[in-house]
Amino acid sequence: MFGKRYIGLFVLLFATCLFGQSLLPKLGEQRAGTSAMTFLKMGVGARATSMGGAFVAISNDASSLYWNPAGLVQIKNNELIVSHNDWLLDVDSEYLGYVQQLTPSLALGVFVGYLHLADMPVTTEFHPYGNGDYFSYYDMMAGLSASIRMTDRFSFGITGKYVREQLDNIIMDGLLFDFGTYYWTGYKTLRLAASMRNFGHELRPKGTYQRRETVGYSDASYEAFSPPTIFTMGAAMDVFSHQAHTVTASFQMNHPMDDEESYLMGAEYIFLQKLMLRSGYITNADDITWTFGAGLQFALFGKSMKMDYSYADYTYLSLTQQFTFGFEF
Repeated sequence: MFGKRYIGLFVLLFATCLFGQSLLPKLGEQRAGTSAMTFLKMGVGARATSMGGAFVAISNDASSLYWNPAGLVQIKNNELIVSHNDWLLDVDSEYLGYVQQLTPSLALGVFVGYLHLADMPVTTEFHPYGNGDYFSYYDMMAGLSASIRMTDRFSFGITGKYVREQLDNIIMDGLLFDFGTYYWTGYKTLRLAASMRNFGHELRPKGTYQRRETVGYSDASYEAFSPPTIFTMGAAMDVFSHQAHTVTASFQMNHPMDDEESYLMGAEYIFLQKLMLRSGYITNADDITWTFGAGLQFALFGKSMKMDYSYADYTYLSLTQQFTFGFEF
């Protein structure tokens, strides 16, 4: 009876992803484009992004620092990851994360992420191609995560992170939190998970600006915006496993506070625990539907090394690629 109950939930999640039926009201679709710090929406780790981001219920490598902090205790060893994201329109981002297993029931992690692009020329109505000056733009985040295995099936995680956005001399920063849960149902390898990311107070740029009035100018404060808080829930299970072959499927619902819900499906094929092929499917996205990727795992100087790659083609813009290197020890 216990297993059947969770099989039913697993099927319900699958049907929700497939047919787009909402489990939660679409409270955010009327607020599309109203959040700050949107770089926090960019997925971390080529393995996860190649599966369309349907990773909250897998979360068993160091990219769990981004997706679900409760997954840190699911990692068997200490792990370091370095990731480079070749994003849209000459935007690049870098990510470094490390997870330390202190005990079988406690893991800590630290991370730093940095999004950047080349300096841009300052343009005016009299110098539309630049007046000789340049300005810069970057985003960054850094934080600490902790994960506790509370029972042999259930774990909980929390992340505190400092986020910063700077456009020329305009700076906006703040402190945000992530929360996550991870639960093994006991039925084969079925696990359920949920996370809430980027939770915190509204953010506004520091300082003031000159606002034009009917007569003259006055000092005014910048408007405050909510962070891109997102609630996710999902399920994952090894749907096929025989000798050298394993196929893992993952289904997930994303409920952002600044957009409508989306439903994700991901799959990972593993051969001999060395070669991985992955794909993901995303609903309710006008510019991207499918994602793809591959990975290799091998021993180097007695340590386990991972190399992952992901690819996504945005219909109206360009393709994106992410490369991730992981080291277990």
